Amino acid sequence: MVLFAAALIGSACGGGQETTQGESGDGSSSSTTDSLPGETAELSTDGDGEAAESADGTVVVETGPDASVDPTDASDGAPVGGARTATGAEVAATSGFSDFFGQRVGLVANRASVVGERSVIDLLAEAEDLELVSIFAPEHGLRADAGAGELIEDGVDPVTGLVVHSLFGDVRRPTPEMLAGLDVLVFDLQDVGARFYTYTATMGLAMQAAAEADIPFVILDRPNPLGSGPAGSPRTDDQVSFVSQYPTPSLHGLTPGELALAVKGEGWLDGLEDLDLRVVPLAGWSRSDPWPATGLAWVPPSPGLPSVEATLAYPATVLFEATTLSYGRGTDHPFQQVGAPWLDGEALAAALSAQELAGVRFEPVTFTPTAGAAAIDPQFEGERVSGVRVVVEDPTVADQPAVGVHLLAAVQAQARASAASGDPIEVVDRPAFLDLLTGTPQVRLDLDAGRSPVDIVADWQADLAAFEQIIAPYRLY
Repeated sequence: MVLFAAALIGSACGGGQETTQGESGDGSSSSTTDSLPGETAELSTDGDGEAAESADGTVVVETGPDASVDPTDASDGAPVGGARTATGAEVAATSGFSDFFGQRVGLVANRASVVGERSVIDLLAEAEDLELVSIFAPEHGLRADAGAGELIEDGVDPVTGLVVHSLFGDVRRPTPEMLAGLDVLVFDLQDVGARFYTYTATMGLAMQAAAEADIPFVILDRPNPLGSGPAGSPRTDDQVSFVSQYPTPSLHGLTPGELALAVKGEGWLDGLEDLDLRVVPLAGWSRSDPWPATGLAWVPPSPGLPSVEATLAYPATVLFEATTLSYGRGTDHPFQQVGAPWLDGEALAAALSAQELAGVRFEPVTFTPTAGAAAIDPQFEGERVSGVRVVVEDPTVADQPAVGVHLLAAVQAQARASAASGDPIEVVDRPAFLDLLTGTPQVRLDLDAGRSPVDIVADWQADLAAFEQIIAPYRLY
């Protein structure tokens, strides 16, 4: 059975590198919190289970995969911070983290782990009747500013004095020594809903470690900013890695909590059969809500995704991490634009626009990548390049993984045409990594054979329909 710990909100709420790269993102490492205790985070503008109420007001729903949970509180009022959606962290904070009273807590978190303008680290460190013992940082570090694939060292938060264990350095999962003395391991990271974004890989490995340590694993759930339905190519069994850990399509369409339930329930990782897995669900969220409708501020979960716009384009342009082109790293629009000195951006934008892909438009652009704290040694540093910007206008209908295939095919076509009158132009220079990103070598092989992107995308549909059936029992919203 799976346990969902859903703390009542009450009146506060109504209704990189081939085997390591994830965003991926760019920058320098840090082992301190971005929002220190007493400070605020710098925010971007941009079933049928049976329920029982405990003495502290927590509703515990014991259910199997056929059950459902209504995470919306029936009371009036607005969620914490005035947002229409309350994250799992907000739900837990409203009760003073009463679920963890009397416990020694470990927390997997980074800069984007916030409640309103406060870091969850700060709030747990200040909470009474519990002890925050240690912090675990994923790829990009606790400040979420380290580059894609950049190894993170352990550290100590200089304000709280808490040890910061890196889960993207010498180890990828908490060791028994790290978990010794803990009563619970809590996970609060803002995922983006893409298989190749590594925070859910960290989540699964931390779940395994918690299971081995025989301690509960609690997920403070957060919205999926990339839409409600799965999309993209399925992962084949020969493409398992840190950027392709689960057999899901490119976009799984789940929140972190829902994905964790599926990982356990479907046996996608070993050793989770007896894990005490709990999800503190969102309140006031519909899975069809685009991010602005949540009312939540966008706090960059990694340096390559500084805005909602970059996050929406990311599942399309991430394929260009495996190419010789720039994907906007070292500009103000990472993952929103791709380019190279030899590209004709006007022609490329026109060719893509003619395909009338739903919910997206293509703008010709020129840009000059520049090295800095957020982009060490970017592709074509200091060179003026031409290309296109991907603008997702309607995320409810856009199919970003399909857009990525169309974009890559159009770039390859232009490269072949240019090479006809000059030297060959290499586009994909890391084919093995492209296979990990798409989850299968078939996409690359089809593109190399000149197969139509429309036909390539059509091949995914049966697998996507089957995946919808698999994940249906695990959806909480």
